[in-house]
Amino acid sequence: MIANVINTLGKNVGTVELKDEIFGREYNEALIHQVVVAQLANKRQGTKSALTRTEVRGGGRKPWRQKGTGRARQGSIRAPQWTHGGVVFAPKPRDFSKKVNKQMRVAALCSALSRKLADGDLLIVDNFDIEAPKTKLVATALNNIGIEKTALLVINGYNEELLRAGRNIQALTMSDVALLNVYDLVRANKCVFTLDAVNALMEVYA
Repeated sequence: MIANVINTLGKNVGTVELKDEIFGREYNEALIHQVVVAQLANKRQGTKSALTRTEVRGGGRKPWRQKGTGRARQGSIRAPQWTHGGVVFAPKPRDFSKKVNKQMRVAALCSALSRKLADGDLLIVDNFDIEAPKTKLVATALNNIGIEKTALLVINGYNEELLRAGRNIQALTMSDVALLNVYDLVRANKCVFTLDAVNALMEVYA
């Protein structure tokens, strides 16, 4: 499979051969959904907590006698209907994490990459180096290559100037190729890979 390589001016500068093991997979929506749900679930802290009526301090004595007062019968001032009473079905700390094995994650990632490439939403640039850490330079480069909505920029290695310049663009998500995940791929309208990132990706997964 051959794909075009462009520069930050939007002009073709060459081609790259993509391996079918990564970019030629069939689209598996169910698997991608399962991996995305697991990824989002694993981000949840699960630390919310509230007190039930047995855990709230006080309420040991019956507030008034059962009959003869003209008021509704009550057994405790810490019942749920009372102010400062316990919470019905109170949330407690729990673990939301879901396990997805490595083969499933890799298959979902390759399936998402293949779909992006087939839909024309995956672009490959020769490099994304900028002269100075200025947001305007990154925004201009994205505009040149036709990025108008949310985008994912995948690079190989740490580039401090690019990270400092691109973090001010709200619609742009940047990621190292080693940290690439299915959720970031799916939520982005366009994916921009540097040529080094594509080669590194093929070395790992192909």
